[in-house]
Amino acid sequence: ELRRLSPEQILIRWVNYHLANSNTDRRMNNFTSDIIDSTIYTHLLNQIAPREAGLSLSPLNQQGNVKRASSMLNEAAKIDCRAFVTPNDVANGTYKLNLAFVANLFNKYPALPDPGADELPEEDIVEETREEKTYRNWMNSLGVKPHVGYLFTDLQNGLIIFQLYEEIKKDVVNWKRVVQQFRKLQGMMDQIQNCNYAIELGRDLKFSLVGIQGKDIYDGNRTLTLALVWQLMRAYTLAVLARCTDNGNLATDKEIVRWVNEKLQSAGKSTQIRSFQDPVIADAIVVLDLIDAIKPGVINYDVVQRGGTDQERFDNAKYAITSGRKIGAIIYALPEDITEVNQKMVMTVFACLMARDYMPNVHLNNGSA
Repeated sequence: ELRRLSPEQILIRWVNYHLANSNTDRRMNNFTSDIIDSTIYTHLLNQIAPREAGLSLSPLNQQGNVKRASSMLNEAAKIDCRAFVTPNDVANGTYKLNLAFVANLFNKYPALPDPGADELPEEDIVEETREEKTYRNWMNSLGVKPHVGYLFTDLQNGLIIFQLYEEIKKDVVNWKRVVQQFRKLQGMMDQIQNCNYAIELGRDLKFSLVGIQGKDIYDGNRTLTLALVWQLMRAYTLAVLARCTDNGNLATDKEIVRWVNEKLQSAGKSTQIRSFQDPVIADAIVVLDLIDAIKPGVINYDVVQRGGTDQERFDNAKYAITSGRKIGAIIYALPEDITEVNQKMVMTVFACLMARDYMPNVHLNNGSA
């Protein structure tokens, strides 16, 4: 089962393991609302700290979330774990900082029994790939609820997929067909029913979903889930681009490539691309030229590397993504996507730059790690 858990979910399971061994009925489900009163943290610290450290449950006697968090962090300091968060970060439920706080506790004081022969070896836990992280960050940037921690479990009831469809095309989802409260004895069938409808909607939107069934999404089939998610991201990117144009039509790959080349030529740039797989993209200079064509003078060519080493290509790609975001383009791709000429993610880079050029004042969320 651990194979299907994200690092965040593993940490939550670890916290709940220790809570189950303490004298509290509280359990943790997230790194935001569940921890704002510091009760879970106080019990966790009391469970994992060496007895000689002298930690206590005294923070529970404090009134107010900030005061209680301050007292809890004073207890954490006794085992040198007062790091990453302030009392306000805890009381406000700041996701990334609280995640870092718990990860630090786990690394320093796991307080777990030795693994048995039947337990999963650490090396068998599947790490999140760069592609999966990009998709997850994209979803979370759109404000889906609940927060996506791991694609292959968090999408299996279909609810987040429906939210993504609504971002692509408003009112495309018939919510009367969506099960949002799962029945105790029929929860699996309810979730598969949702996933079947999600696949049906994808086909209505002309997604290529040959051989993909709702059960595949429910089962967390890695390859087939990623095939659906990529098409969701592509459709969203093209929908954003369509909203920025006069006619509102979805652009084809050929039309985006043609726009790129015409934009470069009109700005007096010598770079061109033939497709989203063109090896010339690898050094990112064509992307930098395009950004400079959209907003002249934004690129400092003194820092652009002209050599052909991996590091120089990476530095260029990183500068291109940063510059693209700086001028207001939504870019979820990572530098490696450009240097490796990842066709799918390269397409989103150019499409988002095209949207930015059509609507200079567009304000959209950027992906973040």
